[in-house]
Amino acid sequence: MKSINLALQGGGAHGAFTWGVLDRLLDEEDVEVAAISGTSAGALNGAAFKAGMVKGGREGARENLDRLWERMGAIGDMRIANWMRGLEPAQIAQAIEYSLPFSMADAWSRMVSPYAYGPFYRNPLEPVVERFDYEGVCADEGPRLFVCATCVRTGKIRIFTRDEITTDAILASACLPTLFQAVEIHDPKSGRTEAYWDGGYTGNPALFPLFNEGLPDDVVIVNINPLERDEIPRTPQQIQNRINEIGFNSSLLRELRAISFVQRLLASGKLQKGEMSRVLVHMIADDDLMNSLSVATKLVPTPVVLTRLKEAGRAAAHGFLRDHKSDLGERGTVDLAAMFS
Repeated sequence: MKSINLALQGGGAHGAFTWGVLDRLLDEEDVEVAAISGTSAGALNGAAFKAGMVKGGREGARENLDRLWERMGAIGDMRIANWMRGLEPAQIAQAIEYSLPFSMADAWSRMVSPYAYGPFYRNPLEPVVERFDYEGVCADEGPRLFVCATCVRTGKIRIFTRDEITTDAILASACLPTLFQAVEIHDPKSGRTEAYWDGGYTGNPALFPLFNEGLPDDVVIVNINPLERDEIPRTPQQIQNRINEIGFNSSLLRELRAISFVQRLLASGKLQKGEMSRVLVHMIADDDLMNSLSVATKLVPTPVVLTRLKEAGRAAAHGFLRDHKSDLGERGTVDLAAMFS
């Protein structure tokens, strides 16, 4: 049995790619998920996966993920007309991005605070997130689950785990401050109620919770925010999207740089084995697909794009398993030295 940790990035509706990755990993009877660190959509995927595994094993996890994304595709105020079913994801992204309703909504979100709605405000993700089976999400058995959010007051990351994971904790992990009101949760360390924003600002996702004793060395990152874009963004939407991608990848890159530094120290003999955790880093991604999409397809979860993303996730996970399953437990498959050269 090969045991792995999963690090699941956030990225709005693009998290359906991770749905496909998890769906494919569930086919591998000899690959076990020991722990999951998730942010935003990664936290939703992680919660659905864990609760399903606890209550119904692999098929339970698969069914839970399917139900989650069926609900995500049916959020009433984010649906798009059926005429888009015949288009490619890149065409849909462009169609949404340049549509008048999306442009107006985008401009509105930059001028109007989410607090302006008063008693009429409700986080549109709440009906989805509150339906999780939290007995399973918080259970001691099954994979460990870590959910990342950002404390507004301090700017520091907070990791929720076990019975700390609630509807509010997951909503906080996915709280984009221009769209949603900050989620307020009591912090036992500070003894006060803190406001939280999206975990992507400080950990997308956080890797350090996966370095705990008793967890495997392998960390498989499911990356849904492109690390590189060849084309210079020119439209306001493209510029804002790339700013968000760079910001949301920065915390991950910092942790990977630290892992690379430790690996060099171990290789040179300046650190003895056992003094630091051995981390074997792997990554599953489809940057070509993600580069063809945009912020519009992150915010507007159209069923056709969700389906294509799931298919792409399954294909990427299949390619990873075909090429690197034998490397699990033996060596990392991400060239960190080349990444930071």
